[in-house]
Amino acid sequence: MLAIARPGRVAYDEATRWQEALVARRLAGEGTDTLLLLEHPEVYTLGRGADPRFLGRGAEGDVPVVRSSRGGQVTWHGPGQLVGYPILDLRGHRQDVRWYVREVEQVLIDALATLGIAAGRVDGLPGVWVDGKRKIASVGIAIRRWVTWHGFALNVAPDLSGFAAITPCGIDGVEMTSIAREDGTPDLEPVTDVVLAAFAARFGYDRLAAVSAGEQVGAVCA
Repeated sequence: MLAIARPGRVAYDEATRWQEALVARRLAGEGTDTLLLLEHPEVYTLGRGADPRFLGRGAEGDVPVVRSSRGGQVTWHGPGQLVGYPILDLRGHRQDVRWYVREVEQVLIDALATLGIAAGRVDGLPGVWVDGKRKIASVGIAIRRWVTWHGFALNVAPDLSGFAAITPCGIDGVEMTSIAREDGTPDLEPVTDVVLAAFAARFGYDRLAAVSAGEQVGAVCA
């Protein structure tokens, strides 16, 4: 079974604490796999080994900068972007980091195909791309004793100027795009539904349990 929480807009630090609590619960043999689907207020995040020089002008404004425990370089989160945090025990799937990253990417590729957008991978560059040139989704994960956290960020209809102040993912000259820019739906809720269906299908969940943030997330942080 996969528990689903869709708590709306959540501060990055708060979402990190929620994930840590859920990871601890899974490591203790409690609870079930969980997928958090949410938005963040504007924030720049750096992966655990990210080079701060990729922040560029991003560190000079009013947008917070947070050092994250995920992999990867620098990225932007904000309204209009769907962020997914799967807390999965890979011992029930496959204990293979590369496989897991590719499966998460494939979830987004499948969801975008459902939405009428052809997307795929670019060799040597993580994430999901349109026409091999425009990046529409980022993937940055962490795994603790085979329990996953952090995850993906899919640009639905964000203000893409948030990426202009930085070097997204440490890739010079990368062009960021969104579902809205690629002539898809700009509405977060139906996109979330499609991504959830693609995730459940890809990882083989035949039972989904929608829970409130308080039930599945806040309760374990009390």
